Amino acid sequence: MKPKPGSTIAVFGTGAVGLAAMMAGRISGCTKVIAIDIVPSRLELAKELGATDAINSKDEDAVKAIQKLTDGHGVDYAVDTTGVKKVMEDSIKALAQGGTTATIAVTDQHIDLDTWNDLCTSDRKIVGVNMGDSIPQVDIPRLIRFYKLGMFDFDKTEKFYKFDDINQANADSVSGKTIKPVLVIDDDYKPGD
Repeated sequence: MKPKPGSTIAVFGTGAVGLAAMMAGRISGCTKVIAIDIVPSRLELAKELGATDAINSKDEDAVKAIQKLTDGHGVDYAVDTTGVKKVMEDSIKALAQGGTTATIAVTDQHIDLDTWNDLCTSDRKIVGVNMGDSIPQVDIPRLIRFYKLGMFDFDKTEKFYKFDDINQANADSVSGKTIKPVLVIDDDYKPGD
């Protein structure tokens, strides 16, 4: 997906991948960048990183909230990073006519999506994404430039742990307390060096 300036995007799931997708949408010039999650602290972080709106889908219907935020049109693009059937379906239902949703999550479960009519009657599309559809030789230098300009602030998504704290890092990741745990093996290493 390559959102155009002025388009709208909803990102379902605000883990490391979702926050990166959200920042990419902002960098691409999306006028509405909507973050959807069930963890309030992650939604707050999404707002810090540039989401124009945040929806806690535990408290309200995400599709209805997106429709309200877009004056009933829906979003041009959606990204599902969860692999959860209901969320995948919501990412399609939240699309405007001609919109595209990208599903990034991989799951070991068979998922039957009940979306045929939603896809066909509104010219909506669903695409799979592998490795962010990137060309590393081109995209990594671009991401580094964006990072240096303060436009791709992934520092706020990381937390560093000593290698001895590997179990705590895993527990914090599973609970949602930490977005991206980074294990430091070299005791002399200091983040930011």
